[in-house]
Amino acid sequence: MMPKSQHKPLALRTRAELYTQLGTMETAGLPFDNALGLLRLPLTDQSRVQMMRNLLKKGIEPAFAGEKSGLFTSLEASFLHAAFSAGSPAATFHRLGKYYTQRALQMMAIKSRLTLPTFVLITAFFVQPLPKLITGSLNAGGYLVQCFGPLAALAGMVYLAVALPHWFRSGPLTQTRLWIDAQLLRIPLFGVIHARSNVRDFFESLALMLEAGMPILDALPKALNTIHNRVIKQAFAQIKPKIEQGSTLMQAIPDLTWIQDNQVIEHIRTGEASGTLPEMLFRYTAIETNSIHHFHQQVADWAPRLLYGLVMCWVAYGILSSRQLGLPVGQG
Repeated sequence: MMPKSQHKPLALRTRAELYTQLGTMETAGLPFDNALGLLRLPLTDQSRVQMMRNLLKKGIEPAFAGEKSGLFTSLEASFLHAAFSAGSPAATFHRLGKYYTQRALQMMAIKSRLTLPTFVLITAFFVQPLPKLITGSLNAGGYLVQCFGPLAALAGMVYLAVALPHWFRSGPLTQTRLWIDAQLLRIPLFGVIHARSNVRDFFESLALMLEAGMPILDALPKALNTIHNRVIKQAFAQIKPKIEQGSTLMQAIPDLTWIQDNQVIEHIRTGEASGTLPEMLFRYTAIETNSIHHFHQQVADWAPRLLYGLVMCWVAYGILSSRQLGLPVGQG
């Protein structure tokens, strides 16, 4: 087995472009190596394409060459290894392209809505101590400290919010980590969506691997790795032993605490009875994705408004309570 890549995963937008291009060229019948030569990714990522082509010339399988070069993540390589073994990876390329396109568009929408409120918040950091600077009760150095101090603290909190999930996922399993994951599931509204997203990711990755031709007992451990919450992951780890004992997937999941949606059970029942399990899982995950996306859309719509309101209240309170302009509060 190839050693894992040390590269960071490609950006969502780049991954969307990568799989969309590969899917289009594979459908057109272009040989895979030729398709790689025609790929057009950002310049910072183009070297990965050349590295993969070099690995292919050494006889390394495409999926593992893509993982080693950093073009594919470990999970994507698992999908594609099964797809290449089964014949054409075109369907898997198209599925991944569509999946990452949706995620990239969602992230872009959230970022675009938060850009202006973030600018207003940063501006507020400079406006808040301004009355003291004007009246001379604060020198230039103190003004800069009061401006950049909260800004640095905010940047630190944003960094921790982005980095902590990665640290928890990559670190060893501890009781503290389990406790934190359990608390995440108890957050009002967001906890439910967090759980549904983990369950959706599991079934979507399972569907991708089954569609690519991977046996379910091989696919289950890999799909399990897409679940980030350890509490849910421990519960879903019970599925494989039950199937090994002769249960069907439908028989293995009803007792799981996190399977509270009858839709998934009905889709699995229909898929197993008709021999179309991957297709039915994709239908279920599409419904869940739309529902989760709607929730995130609501957050993207309301978060900027709440941020605006909080910033305006904070600025108004700071100005009115400072009394640094020599005017008592309430007088003009």
